[in-house]
Amino acid sequence: MASSSGSGSSGSLSAATAALAAAAGTEEELRALMEQRRAKRMLSNRESARRSRMRKQRHLDDLTAQAAHLRRENAHVATALGLTTQGLLAVDAENAVLRTQAAELAARLASLNDILACMNTNAAAAAGAVAVSLTAAAAAAAVSASSDPYLAFDGATALDDLLRSCPEMFPLC
Repeated sequence: MASSSGSGSSGSLSAATAALAAAAGTEEELRALMEQRRAKRMLSNRESARRSRMRKQRHLDDLTAQAAHLRRENAHVATALGLTTQGLLAVDAENAVLRTQAAELAARLASLNDILACMNTNAAAAAGAVAVSLTAAAAAAAVSASSDPYLAFDGATALDDLLRSCPEMFPLC
C-alpha cells in the first residue's frame, strides 16, 4: 500500500512536472512568439522610418527645385520690370518734349492769328484808302493828260505816291 501510495504520489508529481514542463514549453513558445512579434514590429518600424525619410527627402528636393524655379522667375520679372521702367522713362521724356513743342506751336499759332487779324484790319483800311488814292491818282492823271497830251502815264510814280500816302497800310519792315 505504501508503495502504491508512493507510486500515486510520484504519478501525481510527474503529472505536475509534465504540466510544468508543458507550461514551460508554452511559456518558451510564448516568449519566442513575443520576441518574433517584437522583431517583426521593429522591422516594420524601420521600414516605416525609412519610407518617412525618403518622403521627407523627396519633399525637401521638391522644395529646393521650387525655390530655384521661383528665383529664376523672380530674376525674369525683375529684368522685365527694368525694361518696362526704362521704356516708361523714355516715353515720359518724349511726352515732355512733345508737350513743349505743342506749347511752342500754340504760341506761334496765336502770333500768326494776331498777324492775320492785323493784316485783315489793315487790308480793310487800305482798301478804302486805295480807292480814294486811285480816284485821286486818276484825277491827277486826267488833269496832267488833259494839260499836256504828250506826257505818258508813269505807273511807277503813281505807285510810289500811293505807298507814301498810306504808311499805316504799308509799313516798312
